Amino acid sequence: MSQEKITLKEMCAKFDVTPRTLRYYEYIELLFPEKKGRTRYYGPTEFARMKLIMRGRRFGFSLERIRQWLEIYNEGGERAQMERWIKMSAEQIEELESRKEQLQETIDELRNRRQRAIDELPK
Repeated sequence: MSQEKITLKEMCAKFDVTPRTLRYYEYIELLFPEKKGRTRYYGPTEFARMKLIMRGRRFGFSLERIRQWLEIYNEGGERAQMERWIKMSAEQIEELESRKEQLQETIDELRNRRQRAIDELPK
């Protein structure tokens, strides 16, 4: 993306989100678009932040954790942010691995119960 600014509608299209989502991200201080009247303009910084927000959501991070992580850049710079990312990602991997094990147990139990029902079905 160049240094140009884009509108809310264009930002929605680029990230496949609703205007309500972008306004909510602004409300919870994830994004800080420039406002001229009622029109919002998103520059390169907001575009980059939105890419990080979307990636964080995909990895299962809460919006509050993403907000806190993005704030580290303003307070401590890129190195502090990356160090925190390393720690957060390790914690998230552990959480996702735990959920994966729980899901696998649930899937196995469901398969077993399904097979039992098939086996017990009157012929």
